[in-house]
Amino acid sequence: MTSFSQQTDFTSFLTNFKSRLKHLLHVRSDIDQLSIKRGVPPFILRDILAAQPLSTFIPQQYGGRGGHIHEGLALLSAASYESLPLSLGFGINWALFLQPVAKYAQEPIKQTIFDGFIHQQKMGGLMITEPDYGSDALHMQSYYQQQGDQYHLQGLKHWAGLTGWADYWLLTARRKNESGQLGRDVDFFICDSSAENQTIIVEEFFENLGIYLLPYGRNRIDVKIPKLQKLEPHSTGIKMMLDLLHRSRMQFPGMALGFLQRMEDEAVSHCQQRLVGGKSLFSYDQVQQRLSALQANVTIATAMCLNSSKKAGATNDLSGAGLEANAVKTTVTDLMQESAQSLLQLVGAKGYRLDHIAGRALVDSRPFQIFEGSNDILYIQIAEAVQKLMQRHKVNNLKTFLSSFELTSRASDYLNSLLDIDLTLPLAQRRLNAFGQLISRIIALQLVDELGDSGYSPVLIANCREHLIQRIAAELSGFQALGSSTYQETDSHTQNWLDCFYRQEDHD
Repeated sequence: MTSFSQQTDFTSFLTNFKSRLKHLLHVRSDIDQLSIKRGVPPFILRDILAAQPLSTFIPQQYGGRGGHIHEGLALLSAASYESLPLSLGFGINWALFLQPVAKYAQEPIKQTIFDGFIHQQKMGGLMITEPDYGSDALHMQSYYQQQGDQYHLQGLKHWAGLTGWADYWLLTARRKNESGQLGRDVDFFICDSSAENQTIIVEEFFENLGIYLLPYGRNRIDVKIPKLQKLEPHSTGIKMMLDLLHRSRMQFPGMALGFLQRMEDEAVSHCQQRLVGGKSLFSYDQVQQRLSALQANVTIATAMCLNSSKKAGATNDLSGAGLEANAVKTTVTDLMQESAQSLLQLVGAKGYRLDHIAGRALVDSRPFQIFEGSNDILYIQIAEAVQKLMQRHKVNNLKTFLSSFELTSRASDYLNSLLDIDLTLPLAQRRLNAFGQLISRIIALQLVDELGDSGYSPVLIANCREHLIQRIAAELSGFQALGSSTYQETDSHTQNWLDCFYRQEDHD
């Protein structure tokens, strides 16, 4: 069956979708008020999904628009301009359910699942994280045992976006053998919440800080999954999980771009209208610096979208692309929080309200630096990967290595003297974190330079390059200045400033 979304060219489809969002969120309702309440009014969600946006993420042979990366990123961006949580909801459906199902699910069940998304407004998500095993996913305790033609899964999952909403879930678990030991590999199963013996019990809905439109919670897993609903990895389950997660991280720029554009537009509009000291806020030099940085952040996200459109297709195996995927995710999510902070600073007191776009943007963008890999951890992984390559090639000079490394060779030309430093390897953990952040910004600089090859505005490219070089110089200085201080255990009750005051007074 051909969906009506298939019959429309993507430009028209996207234009119509943007118009629908604007009407639903600004005419039929008030997004500023919606965003401070839990959940979404049923008519809003129904009318958004009626436009079949999720068909963008489904291959054409199953009735979708094709699952093209560039179209998916553009849809996420359009949604995040109006509502970051809405875009996150689309991203969860796309990267964490529909893409892995299209790539790894067994053929006999695909059509039924995709039909449900296109014609019945169904949704899907992914459950990996467990209360005691957040970032340590490979040691998850959820397990399964085969019972005839079914798999019996048991465990506890939390912080899954769309908790209680999604019709389908990808569940992760490890095989338990006859002796009760859990296997090292991870397997994925499609759970149909409406089917017999596949109901997931929501034990608690969380009062999450921000992203109010999406529900999160703690889920008790005790389900029996038919054999046909087990995903089939091309090699191992761990590599399948890495392929899935790296592709998802490469698609973060889609959610980020529209949000960053909104931050820039709101900031420019406010500064042009606001008068301070008898003149427009827009005319102040410090304000221009902030606005220019906001503009540069949009350019960086744009460059990342173009890059991901080329590299993140489902036919590509991204299980080994952790360095680049982590650099993209960390950088663009840091920029989201940075831009939200700048908008709030420019708007001032009235922006520090949950029903104002500035305050809402601050709390809604913050968890992007945490979920799907905390940025602190990912920065260390980036640094460890680069450090390993440097040691393998027996290169200690940063400039020498980066000038020949595929992801940074072009960018290094702009940073010649800055990078001419010799490293003592291996680095301490705190230096690994700072080093990973530095490498991710240099990778971003290269992506921006490559964006310039596509005909993107040379003025915006030059502006962005200047900002990135400034940031890289500052981060390099911080990296080199890191000391070795540690927390000092003392009796805090004896370290009283009043005692210092009295001693000094007695001395005087």
